[in-house]
Amino acid sequence: MASERHEDVLMDSLDVGGLFQDPEGYYQEKEPTFAEHRMLSGRVLRVRLVGSHPLYGDLLWNAGRTSAEYLEQRAAELVEGKDILEIGAAAGVPSIVCAIKGARTVVMTDYPDPDLVDNMRQNAASSAPLIPDGSHLHVAGYKWGAPTEEIMSYLPPGSQGFDLLIMADVVYSHREHGNLISTMQRTLKKSPDAIALVIFTPYQPWLLPKTEKFFPLAEENGFKVTKIFEKIMDKVLFENDPGDEKLRRTVFGYELRWAPDRLVSA
Repeated sequence: MASERHEDVLMDSLDVGGLFQDPEGYYQEKEPTFAEHRMLSGRVLRVRLVGSHPLYGDLLWNAGRTSAEYLEQRAAELVEGKDILEIGAAAGVPSIVCAIKGARTVVMTDYPDPDLVDNMRQNAASSAPLIPDGSHLHVAGYKWGAPTEEIMSYLPPGSQGFDLLIMADVVYSHREHGNLISTMQRTLKKSPDAIALVIFTPYQPWLLPKTEKFFPLAEENGFKVTKIFEKIMDKVLFENDPGDEKLRRTVFGYELRWAPDRLVSA
């Protein structure tokens, strides 16, 4: 009980700002579009994207594609039989790939906006024929830092948390770092093998130092951070954007686990 109270104090002490607000004049209604992701197995996933949205649900991000490839490559270790939560899923390609590769439970989440949630549900439904028996894919709206009872309710009975968190292109929202860490603390299983996979591209390279502040904040709040890769994509996602072109093509990958002292006191 003492360790639980200590964790609650840490979560309460995090600087958690309000969630995203729509940029004025940004949102214009457009028809939904579709994108394809080719799995390493050769299977092609066709996913629906919302037509336009201020939270960028209308894009298939490089970090999402890279996360899906990384997890497919390591499915035997990280995915098969595991309970997995994706935070900020958008179209949900990593979640769908994990379900196809035999995860026990996958919960695909994004901001609780009706258009975003409905889009995730449509992609989950269209992928259902590809998902093997024994693997379950769920969809939920979730606001970072909010109570986690609903998303935790999808876990099998007796499960104490998720084995893997997928966090692709979410740390660019600097004021949400505290909320993201709060969610990690509440959902990641207290196990030495449990992992939060944080993958991102600095689409605005001049803000990279702010983005990287997420990692020391995570270390201050109970996590061990390990950089696992840098991958340079063939081309940038936003061709006309300013800033260092190589950085805008680079996908950074980090692995976060519970610090050993958190496991001892759990």
